[in-house]
Amino acid sequence: MNNSNAEKQARVDLAAAFRLAVRFDLHEGICNHFTLRVPGTTDKYFLNPFGVHWSQVRASDLLIVDDNGEKVSGEGKIERTAAVLHGRVHSNLPHANCVLHTHMPHATALMCIDGGRLEHLTIAGLRFVNRVAYDDEFEGVALDWEEGDRVASKLGNNTVLMMSNHGVMVIGSTVGNAFDSLYFLERACQSQILAMSTGRPLKRIRDEVISHSGQQFKELEWLAEAHFLALKDVLDTEQPNYAD
Repeated sequence: MNNSNAEKQARVDLAAAFRLAVRFDLHEGICNHFTLRVPGTTDKYFLNPFGVHWSQVRASDLLIVDDNGEKVSGEGKIERTAAVLHGRVHSNLPHANCVLHTHMPHATALMCIDGGRLEHLTIAGLRFVNRVAYDDEFEGVALDWEEGDRVASKLGNNTVLMMSNHGVMVIGSTVGNAFDSLYFLERACQSQILAMSTGRPLKRIRDEVISHSGQQFKELEWLAEAHFLALKDVLDTEQPNYAD
């Protein structure tokens, strides 16, 4: 795939992720951000322009921004916290090709509980064995580059960061890989919150089964792309202008 085709496909995939986040209630207002490295570069990424509702984001709307938070191309504003958080995560973590940050409700609720942790209670939760890091200190709105560096250091080699009193950050090698994680993370948190709300003891999975399942899911990573392709097929039928 040449660079122009690769860039077009990257734009389409990221635009699809915005539309799908609305479909599954993973967004909050216009305050969250998704980014993806521009193919063939190491210091530029696509970013949603501030003020465009995610239900209306199109592939052509996406800005190109460099790791210093400067706009390279596109029409629209760069939201400061997006530049601070995503720019530093992209620049500090080579494996962070796609970075999704949301305040999705159940994952955020879990991180508003003192000592809140994702339990491996469901098949969805087992996807995240040894993949989750925690930031237990909310430091306010991310307006300074140092906060972006701090968040990147908390994330480290993991693919999920649970952010206390804030939300989540999920990274992946592709948009499909990252979005699949975001989707199932919220599902896992939703099931856990519902189970906790009953006040009954949680039925826990044995440690050896958790460990074994974590290894199994490493061999099933191809499912993420299949899931994302199926979701894009739905968009192609119902909201085809996302790819414009």
